[in-house]
Amino acid sequence: MSTERTHIYAEEEPEPSELVGEAFDQLGSNWRLKVLYALHEHGELRFNELKRTTDASSRTLSRVVEDLQEYGLVERRLEEDAPVATYYSETQKAEDLCPVFSALDEWADEWVETV
Repeated sequence: MSTERTHIYAEEEPEPSELVGEAFDQLGSNWRLKVLYALHEHGELRFNELKRTTDASSRTLSRVVEDLQEYGLVERRLEEDAPVATYYSETQKAEDLCPVFSALDEWADEWVETV
């Protein structure tokens, strides 16, 4: 899958608010953000490492990494030597979210209270 930015808007350039909406559609769920953040912080992880890091169930994590692969944000690598292992890492498209995560960290430090 190409990581180039493509739009579903055929004839005219989308409005900035439409682009933000598209971005939220791709990143939108809590689980997607947790997985992307975990890969950003820890680098390539095996499935079970990613599961432990995010506290996701196997079913949820499988669905989320599949979605992220479809959007070109996560790469899957299968190592078939014994023992068989599946690794996940962020793509360049996901790495480009680094400033976004930094900005969210700063915003959360300022505005999000933990209960």
